[in-house]
Amino acid sequence: MDYRQLGQSGLRVPVLSFGAGTFGGTGPLFSNWGQTEVDEARALIDLCLEAGVTLFDTADVYSAGRSESILGAALEGRRDAVLISTKTGLPMGDGPDEWGVSRGRLVRSVEAALKRLRTDRIDILQLHAYDSHTPPEEILNTIDMLMRSGKVIHWGVSNYPGWALMQLLERADQMNVPRPVVHQVYYSLVGRDYEWDLMPLGAHEGVGAMIWSPLGWGRLTGKLHRGGTVPAVSRLHETASMGPPVDDALLYDVLDVLFEIAAETGRSVPQVAINWLTQQPTVSNVIIGARNRAQLVDNLGAVGWSLDAEQSARLTRVSERDAAYPAAQYRRQEGFARLSAPLVKA
Repeated sequence: MDYRQLGQSGLRVPVLSFGAGTFGGTGPLFSNWGQTEVDEARALIDLCLEAGVTLFDTADVYSAGRSESILGAALEGRRDAVLISTKTGLPMGDGPDEWGVSRGRLVRSVEAALKRLRTDRIDILQLHAYDSHTPPEEILNTIDMLMRSGKVIHWGVSNYPGWALMQLLERADQMNVPRPVVHQVYYSLVGRDYEWDLMPLGAHEGVGAMIWSPLGWGRLTGKLHRGGTVPAVSRLHETASMGPPVDDALLYDVLDVLFEIAAETGRSVPQVAINWLTQQPTVSNVIIGARNRAQLVDNLGAVGWSLDAEQSARLTRVSERDAAYPAAQYRRQEGFARLSAPLVKA
C-alpha cells in the first residue's frame, strides 16, 4: 500500500481508505448502501489492515450515528493502529440546533462522535457541507479550540464550493490558526467536475483530496454494459438517482474503454477506474466501500500496479466533457495540463 501526504499536512495516509457508510444500514438512503453489523465490520477491517488500509472514514449522519458506533466497536483494542476520519454538519434531526457547524453544534457533535467511536481523538474531522449561517471566524476559533484540546488532530471540509474553502484558508492565515488540509469530494470518470475549480485550488493551496464515490454511484462496478439493463438485484435502482446525473452517452463510452483496458490488464473494471483516480493531481486518498469480502478484495486490487500512460490518456479523453464557465476558458490554456504533480508521493 502506498502512503501519501494529506495535502500539506504532516499526516501520511494510505492511498485507499475504507468508507463505513455501509455500517448500520438505517434510513431510506443508508439501508441501500449496506447493513453491516459489528462482527462483519470487524472482519472487513481485518482484511483492510492486512492490505495496509489504515484509514477509516465515516460521518455522524450515516445511519444516524450507527456507522460511527459500529466502527468504534469493531476497532476496539486496535485504535492506535488506525486513523479515523469523520464528518459533521448535515442535519441529524429537525431541531434548530441539529444542523450546521456553529460553535455549540460543532463541540457537541465532536463530543458525541468521540463517544460513539470509543476514542479520545478524531484524526481527521471534516465539515460535511457548507454552512452559510456560521461566520468563518467562529468555525476557525472552534476548530482551533478542539485541536488544542487534542480531540481533533487534522481538519478539513467536504462538498464545499471553492470560494468558501478559499475564505476559510485566508481567514485561517490571518488568524494564525490551523488551515483545512483536506477536501472530501465526489470525483470519478463519469463525474470530473472537481477538476474545473476545486482541483486547481487544492494544488495551489496545498489541500489534498479524499475521493468519495470513485465508481460514480455504482455505475462503474462492471455490472452495466452498453445495450444491457440494470441487473434485477442492484443498488443502482435505489441510489443512482440520488447522485449527480450522468449522460448515457458519456457513461457507455467510458464503460467501453474501461472494459477494453480491463481485458488488456487482467484487472476488473472497478480496479481500472480507481487506479486512474489515484494518478490524478491533488488526490491523497480514494475511499472505497464494500458490503462484503468479495467487493472489498476486488477494490483493494486497484493499487499495487499502474495504468500505463497510453491507457490513462485513453480514459482521460473518453471521459472529458465541456467544462462550465469560466473553467472552460482556462482549461484551454496550455498550462492547465501541467497542474502541480500530486501532493501525494509514495
